Amino acid sequence: MSSCIRSGVSRRHLLAGAAAIALSAPAIVRAQTPTLKIAHIAPRSGYLAAPGQACHRGALIAPKVLADYGYRVELMHVDSETNVDVARTQAERVISEGASVIVGAFESAATLAVAQVCEQRKVPLVVSLGSAPQITEQGYQFLVRNFQTNPQLLANGLRAIKDLMAATGVEFKKAVYLHANDTFGTGQRQAMDKTFPTAGMPFTLAESIAYDPKAQDLTVEVTKIRAINPDLVLIITRAPDAIKLVRDMVRQRFEPKAIISPGSPGLYDEEFYQALGPLADYHMVNIPWVNPKAPMTQALEAAFKTAHPNNRFAADCFNVGFTYEAILIAADAFKRAGASDGAALMAALKTTDIADHVIIGGPIRFDDKGQNNNIASAVMQNRNRVPTVVLPKEAAVMAPVLPMPPWQGRT
Repeated sequence: MSSCIRSGVSRRHLLAGAAAIALSAPAIVRAQTPTLKIAHIAPRSGYLAAPGQACHRGALIAPKVLADYGYRVELMHVDSETNVDVARTQAERVISEGASVIVGAFESAATLAVAQVCEQRKVPLVVSLGSAPQITEQGYQFLVRNFQTNPQLLANGLRAIKDLMAATGVEFKKAVYLHANDTFGTGQRQAMDKTFPTAGMPFTLAESIAYDPKAQDLTVEVTKIRAINPDLVLIITRAPDAIKLVRDMVRQRFEPKAIISPGSPGLYDEEFYQALGPLADYHMVNIPWVNPKAPMTQALEAAFKTAHPNNRFAADCFNVGFTYEAILIAADAFKRAGASDGAALMAALKTTDIADHVIIGGPIRFDDKGQNNNIASAVMQNRNRVPTVVLPKEAAVMAPVLPMPPWQGRT
């Protein structure tokens, strides 16, 4: 005879009690919204630590902001150490530890390494930043990219220069193109060589000059530029190189009408402002940017200010915005799929259609290759050490200033 019967509790009573609990408990269980486990990979140490840490700050606030929109996510935070091999092994690790989606990985080389792992493990990768064309040209089935390709960055960046000239009435006659010789810079140079001849630009491109990001200074390169004497300097840099460039231009007293990046970071990073002070102002970047007038951007900014009071949203918002939006894309796919397995999530990602988001442009949608082609480029100008949208008009908060003021006399 069982102990239940001996204690006066029959099997019938036990089952009835269990049924009663089962009828009441599911109301609590069903109220719990499922949570998606996402691994965010970014270079939080090494050469690209500064922008990688900005991406990380965006990832830290994403769950709270997304919760207000009805999404639940759990994040795993991974440092790729600006190392391709580390990015690859960390991707393997987080998948083994239960990550259903990976978001990242900022630099194109690391992104390609992570993409290979995700393809083998059948885990979706949502590319937040990374512009190398091959990311969406390799036929990966478990990948979408919410960022422009190198050709798109360049074509949109050059188009924005035309818009800038029309808005200010300032003309450029001759330009020089300066670019890093790393994966990103070389890709942009190849895109420039292909795009510029057919872009119908109203100025000539006198020369393209490559530089080594590991160089102590850019004195030689600035000397070459000064000898050509362009009124427009187009640059593809990151913050440490942009700092070297401006310092060498000031030393050599070279003052073009404008320094514009047609699609790269560097000029809007906090370290650029801190190193150069007033000399950091009036440079321009034609690049995808957050829409300061969008309600979701304003919600993101409010959360950022609370969580990171020692950092400026304006200087971080590019990296924060794209990181947040990639996590939003993953969360939206999970909510629609109702499952976290790779195949279901990937099917949902392919049918993404998000109208309300933070980056300037149309709805987030992906083509057959996994590329979002609706991202626009804004003209952002540094004003009082604040990256400020000056074009397009519907997103602008200030008017552009051209030509840029002389180096001397800035305060």
